[in-house]
Amino acid sequence: MPNRAVVFVSEACEGLDGRRLSEIMGDASEFNRRAGVTGVTLFDGRRFLSYMEGPPDGLDVAFSRAAGATSHCNLIEIARGRVGQRRLPYWPMRCIPVSAPELVQLVGADWTGFLQRGQDQAAPATAMELLVAVAEPFAETA
Repeated sequence: MPNRAVVFVSEACEGLDGRRLSEIMGDASEFNRRAGVTGVTLFDGRRFLSYMEGPPDGLDVAFSRAAGATSHCNLIEIARGRVGQRRLPYWPMRCIPVSAPELVQLVGADWTGFLQRGQDQAAPATAMELLVAVAEPFAETA
């Protein structure tokens, strides 16, 4: 069965501190592991961009859980669709700090089909290429 993916942005609720964020990411990681979902959340200190991938049933439940969380608000789904292979298989969930401009660039990039081009393609990079470029350096510490 092909994997599916979803990417969304949201804003941190007031009062969300580093300790609470670590707890949330730990809970999400445990849940996603059981659901067969992998993913990453980028955080600029104020806003999140989350990408999750996995089997349709597991992904639907993980996304519903994330959408109902009280730690963030103003959730906007950017893209959802089929992916031929996992793009970020490293963690059930991992939070990676990014700058505000990096997050803005990712939100505004082309998420169509979660495409990745060949290495010889000219710019601009797709959203998936940008996300992988941000996440892969952290894969060594998986």
